[in-house]
Amino acid sequence: MRIRKRILPSGWYPETEREVHRQIKSWENLPVPQGRAVSVVVPHAGWYYSGALAWRGIKALSPEAETVVVVGGHLRENSGIMAAPEEGYETPLGILSADLELREYLKEVARIREDNSADNTVEIQLPLVKAAFPQAKALWIRVAPSIESEKLGEQLVVAEKTLDRKIVVIGSTDLTHYGANYGFLVKGRGKEAVTWVKEVNDKRIISNLLSMNSKGALTVAALESSACSAGAAVCALEMARHMGAREGILLGYYTSYDVDPADSFVGYAAISYTV
Repeated sequence: MRIRKRILPSGWYPETEREVHRQIKSWENLPVPQGRAVSVVVPHAGWYYSGALAWRGIKALSPEAETVVVVGGHLRENSGIMAAPEEGYETPLGILSADLELREYLKEVARIREDNSADNTVEIQLPLVKAAFPQAKALWIRVAPSIESEKLGEQLVVAEKTLDRKIVVIGSTDLTHYGANYGFLVKGRGKEAVTWVKEVNDKRIISNLLSMNSKGALTVAALESSACSAGAAVCALEMARHMGAREGILLGYYTSYDVDPADSFVGYAAISYTV
Protein backbone atom coordinates (compact mmCIF):
# COMPACT_ATOMS: atom_id res chain seq x y z
CA MET A 1 0.00 0.00 0.00
CA ARG A 2 1.52 3.29 -1.10
CA ILE A 3 1.31 5.82 1.76
CA ARG A 4 1.91 9.56 1.66
CA LYS A 5 4.30 10.19 4.54
CA ARG A 6 4.20 13.13 6.87
CA ILE A 7 6.25 16.06 5.59
CA LEU A 8 5.51 18.85 8.08
CA PRO A 9 7.77 18.96 11.17
CA SER A 10 6.41 18.52 14.69
CA GLY A 11 5.95 22.23 15.24
CA TRP A 12 3.01 22.19 12.87
CA TYR A 13 1.04 19.49 14.69
CA PRO A 14 1.81 16.78 17.27
CA GLU A 15 3.85 13.70 16.47
CA THR A 16 2.04 11.08 18.57
CA GLU A 17 -1.51 9.83 19.01
CA ARG A 18 -1.45 10.76 22.70
CA GLU A 19 -0.35 14.33 21.94
CA VAL A 20 -3.02 14.72 19.27
CA HIS A 21 -5.78 13.62 21.64
CA ARG A 22 -4.39 15.85 24.39
CA GLN A 23 -4.43 18.84 22.06
CA ILE A 24 -7.96 18.16 20.85
CA LYS A 25 -9.15 17.72 24.44
CA SER A 26 -7.80 21.19 25.25
CA TRP A 27 -10.26 22.57 22.69
CA GLU A 28 -13.30 20.87 24.24
CA ASN A 29 -14.35 24.01 26.10
CA LEU A 30 -14.68 25.91 22.83
CA PRO A 31 -18.11 26.25 21.20
CA VAL A 32 -18.54 23.57 18.54
CA PRO A 33 -21.68 23.54 16.37
CA GLN A 34 -23.78 20.42 15.92
CA GLY A 35 -22.42 18.53 12.93
CA ARG A 36 -24.79 19.09 10.02
CA ALA A 37 -22.64 20.91 7.47
CA VAL A 38 -21.96 19.48 4.03
CA SER A 39 -18.82 21.57 3.62
CA VAL A 40 -16.63 23.98 5.57
CA VAL A 41 -13.83 26.47 5.07
CA VAL A 42 -11.05 26.23 7.66
CA PRO A 43 -7.54 27.69 8.15
CA HIS A 44 -4.34 25.73 7.66
CA ALA A 45 -1.62 27.26 9.84
CA GLY A 46 0.11 25.23 12.53
CA TRP A 47 -2.20 23.98 15.26
CA TYR A 48 -0.76 26.46 17.76
CA TYR A 49 -2.20 29.27 15.69
CA SER A 50 -5.32 27.97 14.00
CA GLY A 51 -5.88 24.36 15.01
CA ALA A 52 -8.73 25.16 17.39
CA LEU A 53 -10.59 27.02 14.67
CA ALA A 54 -9.98 24.28 12.11
CA TRP A 55 -11.28 21.70 14.61
CA ARG A 56 -14.41 23.77 15.18
CA GLY A 57 -15.08 23.77 11.44
CA ILE A 58 -14.37 20.07 10.94
CA LYS A 59 -16.64 19.12 13.87
CA ALA A 60 -19.43 21.08 12.17
CA LEU A 61 -19.44 18.54 9.33
CA SER A 62 -22.09 15.84 9.19
CA PRO A 63 -21.01 12.83 11.29
CA GLU A 64 -22.55 10.58 8.62
CA ALA A 65 -19.69 11.37 6.22
CA GLU A 66 -18.17 8.35 4.51
CA THR A 67 -15.56 10.33 2.57
CA VAL A 68 -13.94 13.61 3.60
CA VAL A 69 -12.46 15.51 0.67
CA VAL A 70 -9.74 17.88 1.86
CA VAL A 71 -9.19 20.57 -0.76
CA GLY A 72 -6.08 22.71 -0.47
CA GLY A 73 -4.40 25.30 -2.61
CA HIS A 74 -1.19 27.36 -2.77
CA LEU A 75 -1.55 27.18 -6.56
CA ARG A 76 -1.48 29.71 -9.38
CA GLU A 77 -4.61 30.50 -11.35
CA ASN A 78 -3.59 28.25 -14.25
CA SER A 79 -2.51 25.27 -12.11
CA GLY A 80 -5.76 23.31 -12.47
CA ILE A 81 -6.58 20.41 -10.18
CA MET A 82 -4.13 18.06 -8.48
CA ALA A 83 -4.70 14.88 -6.45
CA ALA A 84 -2.30 12.86 -4.32
CA PRO A 85 -1.58 9.49 -5.98
CA GLU A 86 -1.18 7.46 -2.77
CA GLU A 87 -3.62 4.90 -1.37
CA GLY A 88 -3.47 6.38 2.12
CA TYR A 89 -2.10 9.21 4.22
CA GLU A 90 0.05 8.93 7.34
CA THR A 91 -1.27 10.58 10.51
CA PRO A 92 -0.31 10.20 14.21
CA LEU A 93 -3.65 8.40 14.65
CA GLY A 94 -2.92 5.83 11.98
CA ILE A 95 -3.38 5.57 8.24
CA LEU A 96 -6.21 7.54 6.67
CA SER A 97 -7.30 5.54 3.62
CA ALA A 98 -7.77 7.35 0.33
CA ASP A 99 -11.06 7.05 -1.54
CA LEU A 100 -9.57 5.61 -4.71
CA GLU A 101 -12.94 5.12 -6.39
CA LEU A 102 -13.78 8.80 -5.96
CA ARG A 103 -10.38 9.83 -7.25
CA GLU A 104 -10.78 7.70 -10.37
CA TYR A 105 -14.28 9.06 -10.95
CA LEU A 106 -13.02 12.64 -10.78
CA LYS A 107 -10.24 11.81 -13.23
CA GLU A 108 -12.93 10.77 -15.71
CA VAL A 109 -14.77 14.08 -15.52
CA ALA A 110 -11.89 16.53 -14.97
CA ARG A 111 -8.27 16.96 -15.95
CA ILE A 112 -6.36 16.06 -12.78
CA ARG A 113 -2.58 15.90 -12.37
CA GLU A 114 -0.68 13.97 -9.72
CA ASP A 115 0.22 16.03 -6.66
CA ASN A 116 3.65 14.99 -5.50
CA SER A 117 4.52 18.27 -3.79
CA ALA A 118 4.96 18.88 -0.09
CA ASP A 119 2.17 21.19 1.03
CA ASN A 120 0.63 22.14 4.35
CA THR A 121 -2.86 23.07 3.15
CA VAL A 122 -4.08 19.46 3.08
CA GLU A 123 -1.67 17.67 5.40
CA ILE A 124 -2.38 19.90 8.42
CA GLN A 125 -6.05 18.81 8.34
CA LEU A 126 -5.54 15.06 8.04
CA PRO A 127 -5.03 14.20 11.75
CA LEU A 128 -8.15 16.23 12.57
CA VAL A 129 -10.10 14.35 9.92
CA LYS A 130 -8.90 11.02 11.32
CA ALA A 131 -9.90 12.11 14.83
CA ALA A 132 -13.35 13.34 13.82
CA PHE A 133 -14.10 10.58 11.29
CA PRO A 134 -12.08 7.49 12.32
CA GLN A 135 -13.93 5.15 9.94
CA ALA A 136 -14.14 7.46 6.92
CA LYS A 137 -11.95 7.63 3.86
CA ALA A 138 -10.40 10.84 2.60
CA LEU A 139 -9.15 12.40 -0.59
CA TRP A 140 -6.23 14.82 -0.94
CA ILE A 141 -6.94 17.42 -3.63
CA ARG A 142 -5.62 20.87 -4.44
CA VAL A 143 -7.30 23.28 -6.84
CA ALA A 144 -6.31 26.59 -8.39
CA PRO A 145 -8.21 29.82 -7.65
CA SER A 146 -10.07 29.66 -10.96
CA ILE A 147 -13.34 28.54 -12.51
CA GLU A 148 -12.09 24.98 -12.12
CA SER A 149 -12.64 25.30 -8.36
CA GLU A 150 -16.31 26.08 -9.01
CA LYS A 151 -16.65 23.11 -11.37
CA LEU A 152 -14.94 20.77 -8.91
CA GLY A 153 -17.50 21.63 -6.23
CA GLU A 154 -20.32 20.70 -8.59
CA GLN A 155 -18.56 17.52 -9.72
CA LEU A 156 -18.27 16.36 -6.12
CA VAL A 157 -22.04 16.60 -5.72
CA VAL A 158 -22.55 14.50 -8.85
CA ALA A 159 -19.95 12.04 -7.55
CA GLU A 160 -21.83 11.65 -4.29
CA LYS A 161 -24.95 10.62 -6.16
CA THR A 162 -23.14 8.48 -8.72
CA LEU A 163 -21.04 6.57 -6.16
CA ASP A 164 -23.84 6.51 -3.56
CA ARG A 165 -21.88 7.73 -0.56
CA LYS A 166 -21.96 10.66 1.83
CA ILE A 167 -19.22 13.10 0.88
CA VAL A 168 -18.25 16.22 2.82
CA VAL A 169 -15.71 18.83 1.77
CA ILE A 170 -13.10 20.84 3.68
CA GLY A 171 -11.84 23.94 1.87
CA SER A 172 -8.48 24.81 3.43
CA THR A 173 -7.33 28.43 3.20
CA ASP A 174 -5.80 31.16 5.31
CA LEU A 175 -6.75 34.78 4.70
CA THR A 176 -4.64 37.94 4.46
CA HIS A 177 -0.90 37.42 4.91
CA TYR A 178 0.23 40.83 6.11
CA GLY A 179 3.66 42.25 6.91
CA ALA A 180 7.25 42.31 5.73
CA ASN A 181 7.50 38.51 5.84
CA TYR A 182 4.90 38.40 3.06
CA GLY A 183 5.89 41.55 1.17
CA PHE A 184 2.51 43.13 1.90
CA LEU A 185 2.62 46.41 3.85
CA VAL A 186 -0.04 48.57 2.23
CA LYS A 187 -1.18 50.00 5.59
CA GLY A 188 2.19 50.28 7.29
CA ARG A 189 2.76 48.60 10.62
CA GLY A 190 1.12 48.38 14.01
CA LYS A 191 -2.47 48.43 15.22
CA GLU A 192 -3.75 50.39 12.23
CA ALA A 193 -2.60 47.60 9.94
CA VAL A 194 -4.17 44.92 12.16
CA THR A 195 -7.46 46.82 12.19
CA TRP A 196 -7.43 47.18 8.40
CA VAL A 197 -6.80 43.47 7.86
CA LYS A 198 -9.59 42.49 10.24
CA GLU A 199 -12.24 45.08 9.38
CA VAL A 200 -11.56 45.64 5.68
CA ASN A 201 -9.45 43.10 3.80
CA ASP A 202 -10.45 39.87 5.52
CA LYS A 203 -13.99 41.12 6.04
CA ARG A 204 -14.51 41.55 2.29
CA ILE A 205 -13.59 38.01 1.32
CA ILE A 206 -15.45 36.55 4.31
CA SER A 207 -18.53 38.49 3.19
CA ASN A 208 -18.28 36.96 -0.28
CA LEU A 209 -17.91 33.46 1.15
CA LEU A 210 -20.86 33.92 3.49
CA SER A 211 -23.10 35.23 0.69
CA MET A 212 -21.85 32.37 -1.52
CA ASN A 213 -20.45 34.70 -4.16
CA SER A 214 -17.78 32.49 -5.72
CA LYS A 215 -16.68 34.89 -8.42
CA GLY A 216 -16.53 37.71 -5.89
CA ALA A 217 -14.38 35.62 -3.56
CA LEU A 218 -11.96 34.67 -6.34
CA THR A 219 -11.77 38.28 -7.51
CA VAL A 220 -11.07 39.93 -4.15
CA ALA A 221 -8.59 37.20 -3.23
CA ALA A 222 -6.63 37.94 -6.41
CA LEU A 223 -6.87 41.73 -6.29
CA GLU A 224 -6.55 42.26 -2.55
CA SER A 225 -4.31 39.37 -1.49
CA SER A 226 -6.94 38.28 1.00
CA ALA A 227 -6.65 34.48 0.68
CA CYS A 228 -3.79 32.15 -0.21
CA SER A 229 -6.01 29.26 -1.37
CA ALA A 230 -9.26 30.83 -2.52
CA GLY A 231 -9.96 27.97 -4.92
CA ALA A 232 -10.26 25.57 -1.99
CA ALA A 233 -12.82 27.80 -0.28
CA VAL A 234 -14.80 28.23 -3.48
CA CYS A 235 -14.87 24.48 -4.09
CA ALA A 236 -16.41 23.98 -0.62
CA LEU A 237 -18.87 26.80 -1.30
CA GLU A 238 -19.97 25.44 -4.68
CA MET A 239 -20.36 21.92 -3.40
CA ALA A 240 -22.78 23.26 -0.79
CA ARG A 241 -24.60 25.49 -3.27
CA HIS A 242 -25.34 22.58 -5.57
CA MET A 243 -26.71 20.68 -2.58
CA GLY A 244 -29.09 23.53 -1.74
CA ALA A 245 -27.23 25.76 0.73
CA ARG A 246 -28.04 29.45 0.50
CA GLU A 247 -25.58 31.07 2.89
CA GLY A 248 -22.56 30.36 5.01
CA ILE A 249 -22.26 30.57 8.78
CA LEU A 250 -19.20 32.23 10.31
CA LEU A 251 -18.02 29.89 13.08
CA GLY A 252 -15.09 32.03 14.14
CA TYR A 253 -12.44 34.52 13.06
CA TYR A 254 -9.17 35.85 14.44
CA THR A 255 -5.60 36.46 13.30
CA SER A 256 -2.24 35.10 14.34
CA TYR A 257 -1.64 38.56 15.83
CA ASP A 258 -4.28 37.70 18.45
CA VAL A 259 -2.30 34.59 19.38
CA ASP A 260 1.20 36.01 19.08
CA PRO A 261 1.44 39.77 18.30
CA ALA A 262 3.97 40.40 15.54
CA ASP A 263 4.48 42.78 12.63
CA SER A 264 3.74 39.95 10.21
CA PHE A 265 0.49 38.05 10.76
CA VAL A 266 -2.23 36.00 9.03
CA GLY A 267 -6.03 35.96 9.15
CA TYR A 268 -8.04 32.81 9.93
CA ALA A 269 -11.75 32.03 9.51
CA ALA A 270 -13.99 28.99 9.80
CA ILE A 271 -17.21 28.93 7.80
CA SER A 272 -19.80 26.17 7.52
CA TYR A 273 -22.42 25.47 4.83
CA THR A 274 -25.51 23.58 5.88
CA VAL A 275 -28.36 22.33 3.72
